[in-house]
Amino acid sequence: MFGLIGLLFVFLIWGRFRYDLVAFAALVLAALLGLVPVDEMFTGFSHPAVIVVALVLVISKGLARSGALEIVARLVIDAGRSLGSHIAIMGTLSAALSTLMNNVAALALLMPMDVQAAQRAKRSPALTLMPLSFASILGGMVTLIGTPPNIVIATFREDALGAPYEMFDFAPVGLAVAVVGVLFVSLIGWRLIPKARTKADTVRELMELSGYISELSLPEDSGFLGKQLGELDEPAEAAEVKVLGVIRRGQHQRETARTAELRKSDIVIVEGSPHAIDLFIGKTGLRYKGAEQHFANNNSALGLIEAVVPTGARIVERSAMQSRLLYRQGVTLLGISRKGKRIRGRVRKTIIQPGDILLLLGPEERLGEAVEWLGCLPLAERGLELVERHKAVLAVGVFGVAIAAASFGLVSLPLALAAVTVIYMSTRVVPLSQVYEAIEWPVIVLLGSLIP
Repeated sequence: MFGLIGLLFVFLIWGRFRYDLVAFAALVLAALLGLVPVDEMFTGFSHPAVIVVALVLVISKGLARSGALEIVARLVIDAGRSLGSHIAIMGTLSAALSTLMNNVAALALLMPMDVQAAQRAKRSPALTLMPLSFASILGGMVTLIGTPPNIVIATFREDALGAPYEMFDFAPVGLAVAVVGVLFVSLIGWRLIPKARTKADTVRELMELSGYISELSLPEDSGFLGKQLGELDEPAEAAEVKVLGVIRRGQHQRETARTAELRKSDIVIVEGSPHAIDLFIGKTGLRYKGAEQHFANNNSALGLIEAVVPTGARIVERSAMQSRLLYRQGVTLLGISRKGKRIRGRVRKTIIQPGDILLLLGPEERLGEAVEWLGCLPLAERGLELVERHKAVLAVGVFGVAIAAASFGLVSLPLALAAVTVIYMSTRVVPLSQVYEAIEWPVIVLLGSLIP
């Protein structure tokens, strides 16, 4: 057994083969050698720890998708701070998020914001991404669900002593280690990163395509109704978006008319990357023009896709309105990127040209078919996702009640997390099509293979 575990570590450190394959191969070898009984070979996959990890991954997806955590992150991130202060604040936030959600999900949420802050501060994100990663690992040790090892040892304790560790039993030790660890990373650790790793122009390499022209509408309860167009400049600058002007009664107002009062029927024209525009929407409460009916139909999960228009495509020399894109395919054209050139007309009325890049919104199951129907080519997956912020209160409330119920011993933790997952799925906080995508199956195979 010691020889097998030693061999397992050699292959994991070597890194030639992925960790889930190495772990599963070790399980098979252990069964062949009689070290693990064949009838117990796959019991790890039904272990409560494995189920809890899968549930936490789905819940983390819901919290991120609802925009609940983005609100907190937006309040504390400021590109004007010194590098040390930025690392300390981002590290603390990353550790805090990792106590109640999977650390990979916490990183997925914070990395784009960290890269954007690095761009505004004109520094390489290589200086901050590694400290962010370490902080998320440290924060995961504070609670039962923060990291898989805590879940595994809690269930083992239940088998051995009759009672598992509870939600915050790890906090006295884990919190102390996390605080000291984050302090070290913030004050000393980031200074030890090799200088060669921070000289590349990684900001430019990591940033998304930019230059989309999009139309945004003002909802009835918008706080910007009656205010001047120029008041959108501050949140626009913070989100790396440019406000180009307003369309009123079908007429494009002059870009210099920053004193014009915004009205309910106005359409605000903005330019920026998909992520930047979505961040601007989160800051201002504006909405994509044409997306309202998609949100009203709660029967289908929404997604975003980017597609490039080749010569000879069906939509070339036609607009989205002329192609009746929404009527025929159930997909809305949100934005157009045209080789750095500014588009002056309405997005849905703009004549599409070869080389344009289209940003499309619609039901996930229809996007691929719509791109093919248009004769376009989908760009490589770049993690675009529509944040449904109107579900943030629901997502946080349900999760908070479940954690409280498990902490006070009213229900077991696996049951509480399972209930949250069911509610998230039924209310489409996490669409059914994304439930299995949210689970990191290599991690599940790793745990299920090593537990026996």
